Amino acid sequence: MTLPAATACTLAPAPPTAVPALHTQAVQLHHAERGVLAQDRVLANEVPIALVFNGIAHAVMMGTPLDLEDFAIGFALSEGIIDSATDCYGVDVQPVAAAAAGLPAGMDGMEVQLEIASRCFARLKDHRRSMSGRTGCGVCGVESFAALDLSFDALPARDWVARVDLPTVLQAIANLPPRQVLNAQAGAIHAAGWATLDGQVHEVLEDVGRHNALDKLLGRLARTGRLSEPGFVVLSSRGSHELVRKCAKLGVGALATISAPTAMGVRMAELTGLRFWGLCRPPQAVLYAPGAQSA
Repeated sequence: MTLPAATACTLAPAPPTAVPALHTQAVQLHHAERGVLAQDRVLANEVPIALVFNGIAHAVMMGTPLDLEDFAIGFALSEGIIDSATDCYGVDVQPVAAAAAGLPAGMDGMEVQLEIASRCFARLKDHRRSMSGRTGCGVCGVESFAALDLSFDALPARDWVARVDLPTVLQAIANLPPRQVLNAQAGAIHAAGWATLDGQVHEVLEDVGRHNALDKLLGRLARTGRLSEPGFVVLSSRGSHELVRKCAKLGVGALATISAPTAMGVRMAELTGLRFWGLCRPPQAVLYAPGAQSA
């Protein structure tokens, strides 16, 4: 998918009272030799994020309350709700108090309001399905096998795909952890990064859910018109089918994951022509699918 460098989507300023991405918790450390020690530990906040399209609530996903504009656009693109970032006319993010949302005290949420093109909204209403978001879950609420959305056009052959080789992939994998700012403080947080063909990582988006982190990255790339540029996605997770599907659906030609893929993830890469590296642990990585390459 090719997107313009500039889009019509207007992003409202982030609210000053938004739920923070991290939380400090008083805990007791129990040590076999040193006894019980009082400590403060930094935890990743995991909050309900309501995605509302043209005033109609569509999904509630559990995630990290950061970069939600990118998340909403990436989600809308990778789920086929909109066809291009230009189909989104505005995004507004607001915190929702727990009491107002009917949630237990201390469990505040976030609401993301998107204004999308009328044709996209009409299509959404026609195909609307109930979704219940959980951390790391990509297909909750699907009502039938057909609703899995596993069939779409294969990726075009690219003359640069073979350059996503072992040295390049391992360089990108090595460049990812220093950019994982939230994970360094709290752990338990995934990252999705955009790497160029020299192995440099230029964007890193974080979330407690690996699917959310990828949607944030895809949304950022779509908003800035970089999805069609040579490069690949790096993920601090396994390579499940949903992650491969999201990349292929938006035209990303290559993907590298730190952990192993699933068999369905590999099959999805084979069918779509996505170059797929997994188990990227220096000094080695496994090439599970070679990708669509120009002759």
